[in-house]
Amino acid sequence: MRRNRKVRRKGNKLVNFVLAVICAIWLIPTVGLLISSFRPAADILSTGWWTIFPHRDWKTVETIELPRETDLRQPIEVRGKTFSDDELRAGVETDGQRLIWENRRARTVNVQEKEWTSTLRFTLQNYETVLGGKTYKITLPDGSTKTEQGSGMGRSFWNTIAVAVPSTIIPVFIASFAAYAFAWLRFPGRKIMFVVIVALLVVPLQVALIPILRDYTALGLNGTYFGIWLAHTAFGLPLITYFMYNAVRQIPRDLFESAYMDGATNFTTFSRLVLPLTVPSLASICIFQFLWVWNDYLVALIFLGSLPDVQVLSMNIANLTGSRGNDWHLLTAAAFVSMLMPLAVFFTLQRYFVRGLMGGSVKG
Repeated sequence: MRRNRKVRRKGNKLVNFVLAVICAIWLIPTVGLLISSFRPAADILSTGWWTIFPHRDWKTVETIELPRETDLRQPIEVRGKTFSDDELRAGVETDGQRLIWENRRARTVNVQEKEWTSTLRFTLQNYETVLGGKTYKITLPDGSTKTEQGSGMGRSFWNTIAVAVPSTIIPVFIASFAAYAFAWLRFPGRKIMFVVIVALLVVPLQVALIPILRDYTALGLNGTYFGIWLAHTAFGLPLITYFMYNAVRQIPRDLFESAYMDGATNFTTFSRLVLPLTVPSLASICIFQFLWVWNDYLVALIFLGSLPDVQVLSMNIANLTGSRGNDWHLLTAAAFVSMLMPLAVFFTLQRYFVRGLMGGSVKG
């Protein structure tokens, strides 16, 4: 018995260690993204986010001015030693110090020594630039300033909420009714219809984009919220119906028989019995559907468009990446803004998440 307990404890420690490593792998990039989003542009473009913690780094203690006529194509003499131009560009260590160009044109060389330091400069300017539509000035690593136009992501954030919330509630509501009907009601063609729905899971949504777009154009639904709600509902219904069917099917038959004997209608049985008992499954599929719609780019681009008044976050960030690929200070803030709502939804519903996933895996 004692030996078994020791083996079990070692196994638990190994599992906990592996889980801790996995959590660290997922957490470290997120922490780095959060820290970077609050750092000034000059710091983001020149140093890593980990430099906010105490570390040894090179600090300039002296600046040497070389003669103006120094030929950079020849060996360059600094403090009685000669170095090449490439070595001074990369930084060369000698006598515990590092020599590196400060300004090649002015022929000035920095003498640096390693010291304990940390970069603790933070700002909200990245978020102001991303969320607002005004112009802002940022300081670059070389000390110069640059004026930038805000991305107006605040509007895209609310547009994404306007798309994601109805596109999650509508298909989950409809699929729950369908799952109850397929699981417990008897009607002609029930099995065939269910097989068709399951078969739709393997059909790529890309094959339906062009035909649906033509119909949307003819009906005037293209570029409207109602159109994108219908599209996400149609694309999400097969998976949600199949998922909810497995959850509803696990409810004991005796409960339904008791409800029918008490005179309950199908709607009463569904609202008073099925919905409360499938809350974990509903929460789980809501998380999946919401995350898919929130991060969607292709469907929103085709059926909603990229105009600023209806543009969603995924399109805004894509435009930001394309037009400002070097402005990492803006990309970090934009990425973290796009993460806020999915994280809030997940942590709000995460207590139901595992129970919902396991809902249809055990019978009885």
